[in-house]
Amino acid sequence: MELCVNSTKLLNLNKTTHIFVPKNTISLSLKNPILQFNNKIQKRPLNSPTKQLSSCSRQIQLLQPPVSSSRSSSLIKASEASSAAFGVETDKLPADIKVIETHEPNSRVRLSVEVPPAVGEDCYKRVLKEFMKQVKIPGFRPGKIPESILLNYLGEENVQKATVESILKRTLPHAMASVTGRALRDSVRIITKFSNMEKTYSALSSLSYDVIVDVAPEVKWTTENGYKNLKIVVEIDNEIEAERACEREIRRRHKSLGSLRIVTDRGLQVGDLAVLDISAMTIDQDESNVQKIPAAESKDFHFDTENGDKVLPGFLDSIIGIQRGETKSFPLVFPESWQQEHLCGVHAQFTVECKELFYRDLPEINDSIADKLLPGCTDLNQVKESLLQKCREVEQAARDQAADSAILDQLCKMVEIDIPQSLFEEQGRQLYGAKLLEIQANVKLNEQQLASLSSPKAVNEYLENQRENIINLIKQNLAVGDIFKRENLQFSSEELVKEVQNLIAEFKRYKQKYDEERVREQVQDVLEGAKVLEWLKEHAEIQYVTR
Repeated sequence: MELCVNSTKLLNLNKTTHIFVPKNTISLSLKNPILQFNNKIQKRPLNSPTKQLSSCSRQIQLLQPPVSSSRSSSLIKASEASSAAFGVETDKLPADIKVIETHEPNSRVRLSVEVPPAVGEDCYKRVLKEFMKQVKIPGFRPGKIPESILLNYLGEENVQKATVESILKRTLPHAMASVTGRALRDSVRIITKFSNMEKTYSALSSLSYDVIVDVAPEVKWTTENGYKNLKIVVEIDNEIEAERACEREIRRRHKSLGSLRIVTDRGLQVGDLAVLDISAMTIDQDESNVQKIPAAESKDFHFDTENGDKVLPGFLDSIIGIQRGETKSFPLVFPESWQQEHLCGVHAQFTVECKELFYRDLPEINDSIADKLLPGCTDLNQVKESLLQKCREVEQAARDQAADSAILDQLCKMVEIDIPQSLFEEQGRQLYGAKLLEIQANVKLNEQQLASLSSPKAVNEYLENQRENIINLIKQNLAVGDIFKRENLQFSSEELVKEVQNLIAEFKRYKQKYDEERVREQVQDVLEGAKVLEWLKEHAEIQYVTR
């Protein structure tokens, strides 16, 4: 059994991290995911609920609710003094302790501490003196109880336990002196069993114990100052181009003004809406290997044929002409670039039943329906101009987000960091806590469901499944923090005050508890990140490529 000092709690749903995750995906959603193309700008490192700061909404987003530590390097809080790390004042000892420091993997340090008998004796006397003040034994005044009677009254074993605890309390801050300013908060553990320390002290009147502590990791750049001249290629899906997006939005609004009519005298045409039952089986010469593809199964799938370019290639062409009540079967091959990797290149036999078939009865598109397309507009030109302006803003935001993501991905590849386990676990648990908050916001969980999702098993499974993502996010943040210091970047106090006030207002609005000091630290980290991304983009060569 280990004696833990300031150990990190397993999970606190009221805490999340100050890590920033640029929202770098823009995708089209269909009710049947198996039919979708991957319309994302880039892969998102981790799906997480986010909350934006107004002054840096494109660059940085906060996980909510934000409770974090200040940045010694982003994500890290190093203890500024050994006494602060343990909540006690450094006490002068009657003799020096011996500390041997050993560096271990994952930015961990082992401190082997040897306490001489003189310190043990001094602690023993202090413990007795304290007990004498507190214990009341008939016939003796407080502080005047003979040692032998006091020991007999309390029990020598209890006094010995208290003495060992006193030794630890007084010597630990001294032992930590060599890692002051480097030790990570909540990472210190005494790994020597307390029972072993008792036996050693009982036999030798001295004490030895081992402490392990995680220290702030060093950011090592594979190429010194390589971040100063980044060359970034950002892929942008043509779906987000303002003109195209504007046309689609006008078409969507126009369709919403129409009504659906049942098709009775023909088969499916482009422009129709069909209700389909879809299933698929793998194709294999060996019939014993044929399997269902559960991800492709869908009942009552509402398929708008105008979205035919966003489904599996060949799917729309294969069902053109299908009539209500008819079933068609046809082979298709999943592209090698399919977003569900286990289906890439798979040959499948699809079976589709058309249950309902509709066409749209739309009003003529002219100035007379301008106000219905966009309230307040008097003609189509005004509608187009207003929507185009909004689409341009969305396009620019998407470009900025994609550039931020590409830069952060590049930084992650340019640094080598020995990440402490405690930092990894804290970051992962905070991300998981944020994920639970998102689930709770969307789905009402009962106590049993919440307990299951909050269990150590669920948390550890998340940490393992998301290990690569968590490590990359930590590396990105540490790299950003290092650049902020290297380039002497700054932000104004007015920005900090404004964003802190905005964030606190959000907490009050949702009646959530918060620590104002930590909120301030969180906002500071986010503003630092925004400044770094802004600086990097000014010095980078960014090329946008439209897919």
